[in-house]
Amino acid sequence: MLYPLIRKFFFALDAETAHGVGMTGVEFLNSAGVACLLAKPVPADPVDAMGLKFPNPVGIAAGLDKNGDHIDALAALGFGFIEIGTVTPRAQPGNPRPRLFRIPEKQAIINRMGFNNGGVDKLLANVAAAQFPKHGGILGINIGKNFDTPMEKAADDYLLCLDRVYNAASYVAVNISSPNTKNLRELQKDDALDALLGSLKNAQAKLAERYGKYVPLALKIAPDLEDAQIRAIADLLRQHRMDGVIATNTTLSRAGVEGLPNASETGGLSGAPVLALSTAVLKKLATALAGEIPIIGVGGIMNGGDAAAKIEAGASLVQFYSGFIYRGPDLVSEAAASIATLRARRPHQ
Repeated sequence: MLYPLIRKFFFALDAETAHGVGMTGVEFLNSAGVACLLAKPVPADPVDAMGLKFPNPVGIAAGLDKNGDHIDALAALGFGFIEIGTVTPRAQPGNPRPRLFRIPEKQAIINRMGFNNGGVDKLLANVAAAQFPKHGGILGINIGKNFDTPMEKAADDYLLCLDRVYNAASYVAVNISSPNTKNLRELQKDDALDALLGSLKNAQAKLAERYGKYVPLALKIAPDLEDAQIRAIADLLRQHRMDGVIATNTTLSRAGVEGLPNASETGGLSGAPVLALSTAVLKKLATALAGEIPIIGVGGIMNGGDAAAKIEAGASLVQFYSGFIYRGPDLVSEAAASIATLRARRPHQ
């Protein structure tokens, strides 16, 4: 019951300021050894996916902790895995503020952050200082391109990031679906995606040999895809033997929030209004992949039922971000419990 009171304070602040204050607060409680004031116990519910064993299927999505500043504090809230980033080769400020907007009437957020981050070296220093990965915690690192890297050289940025983060990551997520870096989603098109995945898998094989360990690669896709595009992406994921796919990123659609304050801001919409769209894409992707590649379901999870719906639609794991802002740490245990109940009824999943 503590979080609804805290949220009133946060929501009185500018959204980006509130984010910084909130993460500092979580960090403080963890350092003081009282993170349990925020988090309820999370049921153990192991899941095997991408060659990894997850202690439970509930993760925090990329974007909340872009630089990996708060890995241990987030881990104390019971997440089964943590994904940090998106990180780019060089530090960049992102788009001008304000760039993060709430639509509380619909439990939604619009962001146009633009991959603001401190660069890959800063992120790796934070990972090296964190205890969570040292103790076997599953840490995903989400990689992207710098805003000023020409599209024809985009693959170079992804390859550089992959090379740098490979040994520090449990898995690497390739973000080609943010709507806030100009033309980035062009990389989802057939020829561009084919070339990018081929380059990444080739690099992954060499890195696996260099480090003596295989680090899975997952692709993060947009919800704004036609059925033919979903099938084409599924074919390429299979063809290149990708290890996972994250469905989905934020949407450019404004369905469900039209006319509300902040709804006309440019950027990607997340939160409750994206649930149906994101889950529909996930279901089509699951059908096209026929169980060959695990899916991480993300987009619009605001309660345990939403998390279970992602699993029913074909996901092996789930993540959230906006739900964490609106619901707080209780959502971790609630989502995990709902999925565990579903899996107990349907052991084949």
